[in-house]
Amino acid sequence: MQIQVIKSKIHRVKVTGADLNYIGSITIDETLMDASNIIEGEKVSVVNINNGERFETYVIKGMKNSGEITLNGPAARKVQKDDIIIIISYATLDFEEAKTFKPWIIFPNEKDNSLT
Repeated sequence: MQIQVIKSKIHRVKVTGADLNYIGSITIDETLMDASNIIEGEKVSVVNINNGERFETYVIKGMKNSGEITLNGPAARKVQKDDIIIIISYATLDFEEAKTFKPWIIFPNEKDNSLT
């Protein structure tokens, strides 16, 4: 049996932009992607703390150490600049493997999205 478990989580980051005139996705600072083990193109769930919106999209790599968190395309309608969001990805694992799996969870500074 296989189950879905949390693989990665970027807990409480500030939205730095919303670009409606883009194909779609979420742009994430490469430093945050590396720390949370999220890769470009990976499907993620986004939870908006400010308005309760929950949606799925895919990741585009942003400039390293920029603090960028930009929602693109239709997802831009579900956030506003300076909203606080949580970004989560999941993995499908064998049930026994899932019991010992440890996800990558990071807690950036909400003010500038840095890891310090």
